[in-house]
Amino acid sequence: MTSLVRQIFNTRMLVSLLMGFACGLPLLLTISLLQAWMREQGVDLATIGLMALVGLPYTLKFLWAPLLDRYTLPFLGRRRGWLLVVQLCLMVAIVGLGFTQPAQQPTMVALAALLVTFFSASQDTLVDAYRREDLSDEELGLGSSLYVNGYRVGMLLASGGGMILADHISFATVYLIMAAVMLVGVFTTLFCHEPPHPTGAPRSLREAVVEPFVEYFQRSGALGLLAFVLLYKIGDSMASTMTTPFYLDLGFSKTEIGAVVKLFGFWATIGGGLLGGIVILKMGIRRCLWIFGILQAMSTAGFAGLAYLGHHIAGLAAVIAFENVTSGMGTAAFLAFMASLTDRRFTATQYALLSSLIGVPRVLASAPTGWMAQAMGWPNFFIFCTLAAIPGLILLLRYAPPRRNPEPE
Repeated sequence: MTSLVRQIFNTRMLVSLLMGFACGLPLLLTISLLQAWMREQGVDLATIGLMALVGLPYTLKFLWAPLLDRYTLPFLGRRRGWLLVVQLCLMVAIVGLGFTQPAQQPTMVALAALLVTFFSASQDTLVDAYRREDLSDEELGLGSSLYVNGYRVGMLLASGGGMILADHISFATVYLIMAAVMLVGVFTTLFCHEPPHPTGAPRSLREAVVEPFVEYFQRSGALGLLAFVLLYKIGDSMASTMTTPFYLDLGFSKTEIGAVVKLFGFWATIGGGLLGGIVILKMGIRRCLWIFGILQAMSTAGFAGLAYLGHHIAGLAAVIAFENVTSGMGTAAFLAFMASLTDRRFTATQYALLSSLIGVPRVLASAPTGWMAQAMGWPNFFIFCTLAAIPGLILLLRYAPPRRNPEPE
């Protein structure tokens, strides 16, 4: 028990939590908060829709990640030096976005928002690399869960907190406040320690670009592992895309959805992430992938049950609690597993590639979900999403057989 408490309450875990907060805060500053500001200023919906393109750096960050693996700045070390520079640039970009005029300067808004997402995606890449290099394989599960929970708190502050503030002060001032809050990340970078420099780190740009991919694809089952990364949460992603229209079709009011789904669900996800991290400490990453993957599928099936139950607040609360807890647990195990796949010499590049792949099923597989729900009906749609989890679990039979030692070699 003492050992478990020591593993949970230590400086490395605190750094994971605070870095997660710093990474989550900028995300919605260029999505929901910016959309609200633009709409208030009278910007047309077509222009607001096009602003979604400024999020491209989050899916393309693997393109410049090799530079972060190859070059070390002359202060604070390989990871912290870049982190400090990127975080300061991100603060400046957020301030710059706050000084734009959405109605008169949509192009400037887009450019400023693009700078925010570029530096935000770079910060994500560096923090992912830092977490992988700083934590042991046994600590990755809890560290990842704390990172995700910090990330969610940062998102909540930026969206919910930002919206509330914008009712009382100008959006420009809100952005200035959010830029100041980013000092949490800066101070964390300044006071945390630098992870050990791995032996065999790239000595040329060519090594930094080519070797991460060569090293990965020389592994046995490399393509199968990529398929697993694509498929493990695909059913969960498809179902979550259509949950809001589903709640409305069942007759739930927007107030009921906001109270139960958003607020109650948020804390259930936080609890699930923490619980998942602690369980991973005790049972190991790969065994937990089995347990949490099955629980995720069961939670998706719960929506099919709610479709038959209809407008029932207690039923909605139960389904949301179970779904958010299991989703938080599954995300913690999934991120820890991806981190364990990376070579410490090329952590930034390999993790950036794997994390970018997560967005592929979320976008491509989720695109036809509206048509599918309309054609199948809600119960059959959610049953289909439940069955979509099976291919990922089948791949686990090869890469993490339930009766074999579950830990990475």
